[in-house]
Amino acid sequence: QVQLVESGGGLVQAGGSLRLSCAASGRTIRTYYMGWFRRAPGKEREFVAFISWSGSATDYTDSVKGRFTISRDNAKNMVYLQMNSLKPEDTAAYYCAASQSSGFRSSSSYEYWGQGTQVTVSS
Repeated sequence: QVQLVESGGGLVQAGGSLRLSCAASGRTIRTYYMGWFRRAPGKEREFVAFISWSGSATDYTDSVKGRFTISRDNAKNMVYLQMNSLKPEDTAAYYCAASQSSGFRSSSSYEYWGQGTQVTVSS
């Protein structure tokens, strides 16, 4: 079992930055693919970013490319999402997820999920 706990969310003005953290416990995540997803009020959960187990491969949804950066520190069992140039449309609950298979953009590929951290961007 892998437990994931997100932190770092909050209220920020448009154009600001936040860094989300995902702390894993119960098992090392060094062999897990990791992803960030988000769910805005009244909308479906959507893929945000993915990182391979080694960190050598990343992927982003088009709306965050160039603004968000996913990274990981396997030694610390941590995954991060640096979010810059935030927009009101980035407002959502953000979730960290872990996949033993491949992950990528499909939420159904992820076996473990955190409880989420709220990000609110004011205009």
